Amino acid sequence: MTQTQGRTRTFTWSDPAAGAAHLGRRSGLELMQTMIAGELAAPPIMHLVDMSRMEAEEGRVAVELLPQEFHYNPLGTVHGGVISTLLDTAAACAVHTTLPAGVGYTSLDLNVKFLRPVTVDSGLLRCEGTVLQRGRRTALAEARLTDPAGRLVAHATSTCLIFPLP
Repeated sequence: MTQTQGRTRTFTWSDPAAGAAHLGRRSGLELMQTMIAGELAAPPIMHLVDMSRMEAEEGRVAVELLPQEFHYNPLGTVHGGVISTLLDTAAACAVHTTLPAGVGYTSLDLNVKFLRPVTVDSGLLRCEGTVLQRGRRTALAEARLTDPAGRLVAHATSTCLIFPLP
């Protein structure tokens, strides 16, 4: 077995409890916009996966990812879990933007279709989540991951449970 030179990656994040303390006090859209403006720290998962440039409006969230080697699986492509995390983030956060203060949500399911392999050569990926339907107890959202040429790389649908926060 051949040894290769190791690579390292270091990242930092803020205390997630500080952000969680704002749940229920602001609407979902206000909370997302506060994070985007840098007034509230992004959740640690954003730093772990290296997601960037989030946009949010009611019923829609977009986030970007530049594929890196540290995202790779043993096949030499971006791991499906990284892609699924991106899709889940966009879909669920889109639902979050529709919720008033005092209301929370959680994902019930995530159905993902991988359509193209992703590597560092794929370029900057854009993931856009939109709410398809929101009721009192559940919401249905989709997320579309596209490459710089606008080609669909992966697609997901997600159902979220909506509930009052204590």
